[in-house]
Amino acid sequence: MEALEPARGATARRGIAAYLLANVAGLADDMLEYLVERIPEAGADAELRGLTLGSCSSNLEAALSMVRHGIDVTAAEAPVTALEHARAMASRGHSVDVMLRFYRLGHEYFTEKLSESLTDPAYDPAVALRTFIELERFGFRYVDRISSLVAAEYVAELDRRQNQARAERAEVVGALLAGERVDIARAERVLGHRLTGRQIGFVCWGDDRGVDLERIARQVGSFLGAAHSLVVADGPLAVWGWAAVTGAVRTSLMGMATEIPSESKSVHIAVGSSYPGAAGFRNSHLEALRTRRVIELSGRVAPSITQFSDVALVDAISRDLVGARAFVSAQLGALARNDVKERGERDALLAVLDAQGSLATAARTLGIHRNTVLQRMRRAEERMGRPATVEIAELHAALRVCDVLGASVLREQ
Repeated sequence: MEALEPARGATARRGIAAYLLANVAGLADDMLEYLVERIPEAGADAELRGLTLGSCSSNLEAALSMVRHGIDVTAAEAPVTALEHARAMASRGHSVDVMLRFYRLGHEYFTEKLSESLTDPAYDPAVALRTFIELERFGFRYVDRISSLVAAEYVAELDRRQNQARAERAEVVGALLAGERVDIARAERVLGHRLTGRQIGFVCWGDDRGVDLERIARQVGSFLGAAHSLVVADGPLAVWGWAAVTGAVRTSLMGMATEIPSESKSVHIAVGSSYPGAAGFRNSHLEALRTRRVIELSGRVAPSITQFSDVALVDAISRDLVGARAFVSAQLGALARNDVKERGERDALLAVLDAQGSLATAARTLGIHRNTVLQRMRRAEERMGRPATVEIAELHAALRVCDVLGASVLREQ
């Protein structure tokens, strides 16, 4: 008698599967309503609802047919409608967890129906229990296998869409930076960024791959006055950003360091000026790139927050670096050496020129005595071989270039 139990169990399993298959359309409709009640996203639109119904129907039919014909669960493949349902979920921005709830709750529904089908008094209780356990185990393994397959398709679709969005965004950004004519409405839609306000471009970069540069860039944009910033990766160690500002534009970056994340302490930030419209998108970005170039030429290791207006003169003079070195040498003579003494003398002379000749103001700026400033200024004039009152504009520019670029334009001893 005991030897007959497996055979009776197999017959019961196939019988239950055949019984449920005969009403698979009704079961699919019922399962759909079961899911819609528990997952609001299932009924969000007619297309998704239809795909959910198709997935219910095809999965029920596939699983029950496999049981009826004794096909091992390892042979199960995701139905076409189930894969399309996963792609639709990805396209609508629903999370993978929401999508997998369809399968967890679908399994719950299947278990309930299975239990109802085995309550007939004609079934031997032992056979009914064994049949329920076997069918439930098959259902769990089927859902486990199919949910993995549809999750993989969901991720693949999400990657496809994200890659497409990145490519489209890169195309629009490239066109704007090239100065090409673009459809502004389409560009704003693709970028998720307003081009009608004033644009401020900025660049964030560093050497630490562990720093979240995108987060820092969004904080920079927020500081500049943008509710949402456009951020584009420029390789693994830099990002480009744009802030569209409709209100008052900040004219100073003072205070930015205290408003952005602590990890920004290892990051350089270069900020362009504010310009209107699509042309401003390009112009401000180019200024940010030029600011970055100046910072990198300066050899600064310590992080910095620099706006273009602070280095515009240095940028213009150093476009031709060979010419910049020649200009500095011609203006400063022996004062153009990269040595500690000469550096102190250049700093004193620059502070005096910045203060329009006021030794007291220069002394306060440098934190030294007024007489020390005067002594250093006199030694600087001796090294130059001329007084600081000759060609003041050129001298001031040369000192500014040295102050920013340092060794890049100075002679070694």
